[in-house]
Amino acid sequence: MAGWVTHEGQAFGLPLENVDTDQLIPARFMSTPRSAGYAGYLLHDMRRRADGTLDPDFGLNSLPDASVMIAQRNFGSGSSREAAVYALVDAGFRVVLAPSFGHIFASNAVGNGLLPACISPDAAKNLLARTPLHLKVDLDQQRVVFDGGAIPFEIDPVWRLKLMNGWDDIDLTRAHLGDISAHAAAWQDRMPWSVPPSL
Repeated sequence: MAGWVTHEGQAFGLPLENVDTDQLIPARFMSTPRSAGYAGYLLHDMRRRADGTLDPDFGLNSLPDASVMIAQRNFGSGSSREAAVYALVDAGFRVVLAPSFGHIFASNAVGNGLLPACISPDAAKNLLARTPLHLKVDLDQQRVVFDGGAIPFEIDPVWRLKLMNGWDDIDLTRAHLGDISAHAAAWQDRMPWSVPPSL
């Protein structure tokens, strides 16, 4: 996974609360192999009419290059399916801006290079009223810049570090190898009886 610090792209507004993982990718598509790609399943039922054809009035269908999604509170709630994140990433999204997220969804997002950025409810309402619009998201400064303004966002500092460096949990642990080795050596010096002999 490649790290990133800034991202510029077109924003799509989804002015709904409690968008859960089953709405992001319905369960009936879960048997699809990951290698087949999940982009076509993103918001599948919202994007289509009853006959299965794409609804031209649904904003995302006219924004094929959108890479930032703006939503309302409790985005990604529901089941823990990581496929919801796969669908967003495979469809080209790099950032979701919302006042709050389902915790497991947010953790899965970071693990796949997708930023779950918490913005205030007022900021979400303001941005949703202006979509579609072009945004610049700056992880280092933790702010979103757009024509005529800028807003801050919040993210767990460890998640921010992982996204900026393109790290997974193993990479994060490796970043502390010096401290880990020093601790292990100090422990062995203080309590040699606790360390099994090497074979």
